[in-house]
Amino acid sequence: MRKFESVGIAVPDVLLPADANAAQRWAVVACDQYTSQPEYWEQVKKTVGSAPSTLNIIYPEVFLNEPEADKENRIRSIHRSMREYLDGGLFESREGLIYVERTVEGRTRRGLMACIDLSAYDYNRGSTTLVRATEGTILERIPPRVRIRKGAPLELPHILILIDDPADSMIGPLQAARNGMKKLYDFELMQGGGHLAGFLVDDPALENGVIDALKALSDPAGFQARYDLPQKMPVLLFAVGDGNHSLATAKAIWEEAKANGAGPDSPLRWALVELENVHDNALVFEPIHRVLFDVDSHRHILDEFDRFYASKVKRVPVADLAAMKALVASSDRRTHRIGTVCEKGCMVLEVTDSGAGLPVGTLQAFLDPFVKGGGAREIDYVHGADVVDSLGRKPGNVGFFLPAMDKNDLFRSVLLDGVLPRKTFSMGEAHEKRFYMECRRIG
Repeated sequence: MRKFESVGIAVPDVLLPADANAAQRWAVVACDQYTSQPEYWEQVKKTVGSAPSTLNIIYPEVFLNEPEADKENRIRSIHRSMREYLDGGLFESREGLIYVERTVEGRTRRGLMACIDLSAYDYNRGSTTLVRATEGTILERIPPRVRIRKGAPLELPHILILIDDPADSMIGPLQAARNGMKKLYDFELMQGGGHLAGFLVDDPALENGVIDALKALSDPAGFQARYDLPQKMPVLLFAVGDGNHSLATAKAIWEEAKANGAGPDSPLRWALVELENVHDNALVFEPIHRVLFDVDSHRHILDEFDRFYASKVKRVPVADLAAMKALVASSDRRTHRIGTVCEKGCMVLEVTDSGAGLPVGTLQAFLDPFVKGGGAREIDYVHGADVVDSLGRKPGNVGFFLPAMDKNDLFRSVLLDGVLPRKTFSMGEAHEKRFYMECRRIG
C-alpha cells in the first residue's frame, strides 16, 4: 500500500472476483437502501441464488429489527462467508487506484477507488480535520455496524467521498486516459442499477497526477481564496457524501485497535472509498424524505407541528403529488415548504423564519421530540417521491416530502455552518446508490 499521508489517501490492494462473468450476481446495492421495502431484497436473493455474492457479506438494514438471536446468526454467517470467499480462491488481487464509471438514468458518474486515512477523519460537529462529515452522525447507528465490522476479514465500501474540484483536475485526466488502462470489470447491474465499469490506474504518471491535484486542492492559500473565507480555517479536502455511518464505524474500530496497541501500518487505519467530484454533471443531489409509521391516533401531528412553530405555519392544500412537489421545490431561505402525505391526501406546510438554515432542519427539529415522545413507532428515511407517497398513504403513516439542496453550496455550508442536519441529501435515488464490487482485506 503506497501512502500519501499529506493528502490523506493511500493506494489500495483491491480484491475482485477472478471470474468476470460472476460480477452481475456479485454486486448488490448499498445495505442502507430499501429499508422499508423487504420485497426488493427478496428479489435480490432470488437473482443471486447460490452464487457468490456481496449479498452474503453485508447486513441489509431492512433486517435490523429482527430478533437478537437472528442478528447474531446473520453476523456469524457474514463472517463465515467472508472467510470462505478468501480461502476458496474467489478473489484476484490488484494493487492500484481504480477509475470507475457508473451509468444510470442516462448519466455517467465518474469516481476513483482509493483508501482514506481514518486518522484524518472526524465526524464530530466542529471538526477541523482533512476529512469531515457533511451531516449529523446518529451515534446509535454505529454500534450495530461495529458488531459487523469487528472481526471481519474483509471490508467492502458503499462510501462516497466528495472533493470540490471545479477544474476537474483529479478525475478528468483519468477519464481522458481510460482507453489505455486495463479494464477490470464492465457489466450491467441488477435491479435497474445501470452499468458499472472499472479501470486499473497502473501508470505511475497518472497516479502522481492524482496526488498532485489533491495537493493543489489542499494548499492553504488556494483553499482560503477559493471560498473567500472570513478568517483562516483548516483545509477541508474531503467531505463525506454517502456512507458516513459506515466510515464512522471504521473510525471507531481503528480507534479501539489503536488504543490496544495497533501501529500506524495497521490496515484498520484505512478505509476503502470512492472519491467523486461534487461538480460532476452526472452527480445529482436528491432529498431524503421522512416517513412516520404507526402514528399515535390520539395525537394530531399537524396541530402539534403548528404549535411547535407557533404562528409561523401556513397549511396549503394541493391537488396532487405533482403540485406538492412543485410547491416544495420553491422553498427559499426564509420560507421553508414541506410536503405531507397521509391516508387522506397531501398538503404543504409553509414555515416562515423557523430559525433553521434548511427545510430539513425545520422538519427534523419537530420530528425528533415527536417520535422520542411516543408520537410514532418508527421513523424511516426514504428516497424517491413515489416511495414517500406509497408509504405515507398507508393507514397510520405520515410521509414528509422535502426539497433538494444545491450541491454547489455543500463545502461552503460545512465550512461556515458545520455539519448539516442528518439525512439532508442523497447522491441520487435508491437504485442509483453505490453497488458493492471491490473488497479489501482488513484482518
